[in-house]
Amino acid sequence: MITFDEAWLKERAGELNASILFLTRLRYGPAATAGGAAIAQGAWAFPIAGLIVGAIGALVYWLAHRLGLPPLPCAALSVAATMLVTGCLHEDGLADTIDGFGGGGTREQKLEIMRDSRTGAYGVCALVLAIVLRVSALASLATPALVVPALLAAHAAARGALPAFMFFIPPARSSGLSAAAGQPPGESAGAAAVIGIMILGLCVGPWLGLGALLVLAVATAVLAWLSLTQIEGQTGDVLGAVEQTGEIVVLLVAVI
Repeated sequence: MITFDEAWLKERAGELNASILFLTRLRYGPAATAGGAAIAQGAWAFPIAGLIVGAIGALVYWLAHRLGLPPLPCAALSVAATMLVTGCLHEDGLADTIDGFGGGGTREQKLEIMRDSRTGAYGVCALVLAIVLRVSALASLATPALVVPALLAAHAAARGALPAFMFFIPPARSSGLSAAAGQPPGESAGAAAVIGIMILGLCVGPWLGLGALLVLAVATAVLAWLSLTQIEGQTGDVLGAVEQTGEIVVLLVAVI
């Protein structure tokens, strides 16, 4: 007979599974698809999924460093590993968002551009800049002792901001990835933020963590304002842009 505690744990494990399926190409637990309701309910686990992605990137950096590679190729391999694990989900969202916001004249045109699978000049430039900033930040940290906690903090904190963004900013479309996921419950969005902040503080320290949190909050607020003024809401692509921005912000603060 399943007790209340066992049922509760089983439910949380299913939500964690949905978050990992949604944010990465990894598979955890029984084979399943990440449905909209499960994603919204399990949004609290987004920073844990981010922690896993960051740990994989950290492992690749450490292995490359142990093989004697200089910091720059170590950093490039680490970023490449995180992109592989996520299937470039967030990078694709960043490129589409910048293309849409920069290339469309009306709300409808912006949304149509963001749906287009082709990447324009704005998107390509944004992708190059995002990769260069992450790689250069990690290369500047240089040693695994600094790179590992920075990666864990960046990936967890960036994804910890997503549920709050989804909670406060409505979907811009009635269909698509963000609309399917829906609005996370307030307690789920709050839990994600708390978990992300805790991981951030534990990994980079309270003062540096506080600085990163403040900059991350400002950057997320700016993206929220842009989303509302440009397309009157958010999409899955916008969420990818939020994650990429958060990741970059935390890494840059860690370099200070």
